[in-house]
Amino acid sequence: MDKIEWIAPCHFGLESVLKREVQNLGYEITQVEDGRVTFAGGIDAAGRANIFLRSAERILLKVGSFSARTFEELFERTKEIPWENYIPDDGKFWVAKAASVKSRLFSPSDIQSIMKKAMVERLKSRYRIQWFPETGASYPVRVFLMKDIVTVGLDTTGASLHKRGYRPVAGKAPIAENLAAALIMLTPWKKDRILVDPFCGSGTIPIEAAMMAANIAPGMNRSFTAEEWTNLIPRKSWYEAVDEAQDLIDDRIETDIQGYDANGDVLHAARRNAEAAGVGHLIHFQQREVKDLSHPKKYGFIITNPPYGERLEEKETLPRIYREFGEAVKRLESWSAYMITSYEEAQRYFGKKADKNRKIYNGMIRTYFYQYPGPKPPRQKKQKVLRNEKNSICDR
Repeated sequence: MDKIEWIAPCHFGLESVLKREVQNLGYEITQVEDGRVTFAGGIDAAGRANIFLRSAERILLKVGSFSARTFEELFERTKEIPWENYIPDDGKFWVAKAASVKSRLFSPSDIQSIMKKAMVERLKSRYRIQWFPETGASYPVRVFLMKDIVTVGLDTTGASLHKRGYRPVAGKAPIAENLAAALIMLTPWKKDRILVDPFCGSGTIPIEAAMMAANIAPGMNRSFTAEEWTNLIPRKSWYEAVDEAQDLIDDRIETDIQGYDANGDVLHAARRNAEAAGVGHLIHFQQREVKDLSHPKKYGFIITNPPYGERLEEKETLPRIYREFGEAVKRLESWSAYMITSYEEAQRYFGKKADKNRKIYNGMIRTYFYQYPGPKPPRQKKQKVLRNEKNSICDR
């Protein structure tokens, strides 16, 4: 495995965010497709990508790619993959998920069954055994079919990367942690700027922002399937990735991150979640209706996930909620506002057409990320004073 390719799936519409994250980790992008980014890296990428990437859903070790138009082709080409290089004779292996888009082979259950049989046949011939105990580490396989091209990967992650471990309690219709992080990264917000989420629910957006501000890696407090792959990945590389993440944390910073919600019960959950994430001291949560949204400072950011109205009784209240939200934002003249929603009348009742919007699939729900950027703050006077002092010294 001299050259290793890794596949990082993500929400549709957020590929550019993930691509930038991968590049910032120092890895070479080899391909960007709808819903996934492929990159090249050493064996250490398993630990570093799982621990550091905020917008990815999981990390797959790419083991093969080929064309298959029939189930016979699928079987034979799967059998050609050198599975013995990855899976030991006691390994537990199965095709955990198959997805097919615009391909002749479209039945996930049939794809999974045929590929598992092909893997068994290959490993039987290599290990010269007829039965596999599958008592060792787990090696789940994931496969994508796009226009008859089959891409096969071993899942290093296990439970999706959005499960950071801090949110055992979630409110109604919670936004996934990796989606929340990606939305923040789509804005110009930085840790020294104000951030308010007026529909914070269980606190995901403020928590993800605070973790970014404190440079807390999202995956450093959870485990991964590939930690047991000692035949492929040395345990040392996982320890080194965690040590790297630990060294980067700076949670003594000052922030102005706030989460509001009308529901006091979900705010209790938000506070617990923030404490579990190690950022409880960086966020101020408050019970407040959106119509009461205000802030004394200028040039802040609103990043939020307002109600979509998936339930009939909620749908009736949406016009009022979005109208009140729009009126509150209008009062915050110098602020920037960003919201993700599937509500088709969002802009109408908000009272303003977005400067930009981006289509993002939140699971199977098509949403739009509406963007209302405000003016940039003036350059700080302190910098001007320092420059003047420097010029004064030089003139002496």
